[in-house]
Amino acid sequence: MFAYVIKRFFSAIPTLFILITIAFFLIRMAPGGPFDADQALPPEMEANLRAAYHLDEPLYQQYYRYLSGLVVGDFGPSFQYRDFGVTELIMTGFPVSLRLGISAILIALIFGVAAGSFAALRQNSRYDHFIMTLSMTGISIPNFVVAPLLVLFFAVMLGWLPAGGLGDGGFQNFILPTVSLALPQIAYIARLTRGSMIEVLRSQFIRTARAQGLALRSIILHHALKPALMPVVTYLGPATAGIITGSVVIEQIFSIPGLGRFFVQGALNRDYTLVMGVVVFYGILIILFNLIVDVIYAYLDPKLRK
Repeated sequence: MFAYVIKRFFSAIPTLFILITIAFFLIRMAPGGPFDADQALPPEMEANLRAAYHLDEPLYQQYYRYLSGLVVGDFGPSFQYRDFGVTELIMTGFPVSLRLGISAILIALIFGVAAGSFAALRQNSRYDHFIMTLSMTGISIPNFVVAPLLVLFFAVMLGWLPAGGLGDGGFQNFILPTVSLALPQIAYIARLTRGSMIEVLRSQFIRTARAQGLALRSIILHHALKPALMPVVTYLGPATAGIITGSVVIEQIFSIPGLGRFFVQGALNRDYTLVMGVVVFYGILIILFNLIVDVIYAYLDPKLRK
């Protein structure tokens, strides 16, 4: 298993290198620059700024300089936040985004697996049709539509929860953004669990367990659930990274000072290093979560350990 993890880790390095290369050159191909403003700077001042940030060098030199910094963990200085480095900004916003994303994926996993299993055990019943209809609705409606509706109902009309911001960082401030992120994932996981559970329940080893007189609860928990979760585990890797990275819109709606805020502001202000830092950081997260999923997948399926 250890050799497999090391092999997958080193195979991810070329993927990350390609991501960095494409993002670096695409960002610099976009019109505008980090020092463009409503009022143009004097030519000598702009030249000094470009020289200070090495933007006057040829593009290949900038690329080599950026790669050299990444090797030692330096994402470079931010053009917009003049007194901060990109690494410092990422470490400031990421804990908030991580808390939001992990909470959302845990809620999605618990409710999605429960709903999918319940629907599979009552296949083609009215409960099954009702759950699958809700799932399809949850998949069809994006979270940037759900979020304002939740704010309108629970914050404005009922006044139960804060409409936005972190306040003192309490639990209540995270409820609406977490639920907004979790709802589409609950729908996906419920559909995956239902389909996989139905297939597993028709397997020969489940029929054998039933023939031995085992209780249905014991069959589900000890025999059917683990193989039924394998497609869900496969989905969880990119889904977890997608929730954390996809919280950009939710963070803007709820005014949450997470990593998404820096990404949006960096893109608007042509802050090359900040956008690159967030993109590379997100790429590392996706690779890491996929590696974790591969390890969990091998745990669930003993055949893959060999």
